[in-house]
Amino acid sequence: MDFGAVFHVQPQAGRCVSRPDAPSRLERRQMASPFAAFGAGARARPFVAMAGIAAACLLTGCASFEREEPMNRAMTAWPTLDGKAPIVIAHRGASGERPEHTLAAYALAIDEGADVIEPDLVLTKDGVLVARHDRYLSTTTDVADRPEFASRRRPNDDPADGPREDWWVEDFTLAELKTLRARQPFPGRSKAFDDLYEVPTFEEVLDLARRKSKEKSRPVGVYPETKHPGFFASIGRDFERPLLEALAGFSAGPVFIQSFEPEILKRLRNQTQARLVQLVFEETPGAGPNIPLADIAAYADGVGAAKALLNHPADDIGGGFVRAAHAQGLFVHFWTFRDDAPPAATAHPADEYAPYFAGGADGVFSDFPATAIAARVKAARP
Repeated sequence: MDFGAVFHVQPQAGRCVSRPDAPSRLERRQMASPFAAFGAGARARPFVAMAGIAAACLLTGCASFEREEPMNRAMTAWPTLDGKAPIVIAHRGASGERPEHTLAAYALAIDEGADVIEPDLVLTKDGVLVARHDRYLSTTTDVADRPEFASRRRPNDDPADGPREDWWVEDFTLAELKTLRARQPFPGRSKAFDDLYEVPTFEEVLDLARRKSKEKSRPVGVYPETKHPGFFASIGRDFERPLLEALAGFSAGPVFIQSFEPEILKRLRNQTQARLVQLVFEETPGAGPNIPLADIAAYADGVGAAKALLNHPADDIGGGFVRAAHAQGLFVHFWTFRDDAPPAATAHPADEYAPYFAGGADGVFSDFPATAIAARVKAARP
């Protein structure tokens, strides 16, 4: 196990600050896989980290937090930034099989072998971070069937977002939100688990990751996305403070913080040693990432890239984009893989992953983590 990559978050006056002995972000990018050791704050020196992990395992009863990856032994080298196997990120949990962003979806994803669970985060009326993909609630909860909330339906007041009449998370306290039940929003997916699960807080998601990490004797990482942080700031809701306070002391696995909005990542840069991830996409086909990689490298550790960025017509399986990102010291995690929406020419959903693993992807976001795990195992075979 590489003990040089353990993190700690230190809250101070409501903020999280890096330890003075923390390496630079460039040095962090050059270190080993996030699964060698993990956390959300500044890295400790190796001898401090070794003692910290030993103490943590004595306290928690964990057998080992070293990532067990037989595929690393089968494949002598992966074309990833660190040469380790790409990680599988459970997109909204195992959202293809359970209602998204529920504890049941996250737990199933971990049981299926996901390395990291991904909660999208929004803020309630009373400033609590909860896991929802959107500010509006009608597609993922039963709010439309609740007469007590009928009067809450209103137009969207975010000028940067599209027009929509709906129920908005920022109009509900946590107590009110907890009365709602989650539903599967994707057509064609099972509705058998609708109306069974609450909307979880971010704290509850982190607690689940801790419990499952101990149960599985392996790291379980978290990959929160800050949703609409600019809008929430405009209505007086502070996104960074509750995010960093929740992550303080989290040590069950690696932590990534992602956003489409660069400004929050730039602000977080000096407040946390969690790996920061800029989400990118093509505004027009073939245009490349909407933010230049060189710009991203100044404030982030990696990019969460739309799958289309792999497949430029003049680029053999898209290795050019991945190589360019790796040259900047940025890892690349591609989104989103779905068994029920594979490319037309794909014979089996697992086959979609092959060119991404071959092209150097450092991780993949999947609604069906079991399929992603199977594809990774297949790709590792000599």
